[in-house]
Amino acid sequence: MKSENNLKRDIVEVKDVKLQRYSPIHTAGPVIEPGNWKESDPFLLLMEDKFQKGSFDIHPHRGIETVTFVIDGTIEHYDSHTGDGGILGPGDVQWMTAGSGVVHNEVPSEGVTAHSLQLWVNLPRSEKMTTPRYQNLMAKDMPVRKEDGALIRVFSGSSKDVISTTKNHVPVTMVEMVLEPGASVTQNLPGSYNGIIYLIEGSGIFGNNEVRASRGQVLWLGVCKESGESEVDITATEPLRLVLYAGEPLMEPVVARGPFVMNTEEEIDQAYLEYRQGTFLKH
Repeated sequence: MKSENNLKRDIVEVKDVKLQRYSPIHTAGPVIEPGNWKESDPFLLLMEDKFQKGSFDIHPHRGIETVTFVIDGTIEHYDSHTGDGGILGPGDVQWMTAGSGVVHNEVPSEGVTAHSLQLWVNLPRSEKMTTPRYQNLMAKDMPVRKEDGALIRVFSGSSKDVISTTKNHVPVTMVEMVLEPGASVTQNLPGSYNGIIYLIEGSGIFGNNEVRASRGQVLWLGVCKESGESEVDITATEPLRLVLYAGEPLMEPVVARGPFVMNTEEEIDQAYLEYRQGTFLKH
């Protein structure tokens, strides 16, 4: 579909993200708050964290994917079951599919304060118990779209004709944008996608309704009433860095408790029972 025929997205809400101190080594705040399942579908939550080693202990997940974007610092991650691991640096992403179950941890390197965004993507009922998978998406290896004064790194989905090879159980577009002052870009999205923009640095003008926003704010994209392609307009008013997340809603029941997200209370109870009994990873 030609650009001029695409539906232009408005920005329907702008919110400040407020970080609070949970301990001397951990400060965090919700970019997407949990519980508003219908509005954020397929996303469950998005947290911004500034943390040091010791903030988190080894923990399990089932029924979701976690997408960890490192803004600053380095994070060492490992799976205590398989022994898989690695190091993520600034601009890198880990796309972890928990599926039937993982037990893992993410730890900043010694003496480092890591700054990250972690998104939880819901898995559809048919994929809740899929085989776990780790995809380490290094910034240097990601496909890049370049426009005048703009660089768009495509971690998942596409941006115009630049397409990521990241594997998805749920269709998700994730792009990082870095714009010089005065630069303008348009991001294409399927009209059915829900989505947000989070501003890491700078300020700009966003959407068809030309909303102004700045660092530390999250912008919610308006819902399209029609199918087909849509577009989001972005213009930088000062050096701008942002991440855009958008995905296809699942429209399924969500039951979340702790690190597990399933479709029924019985499935959640079963996950906790298996974890206590030591059979959690035997699927």
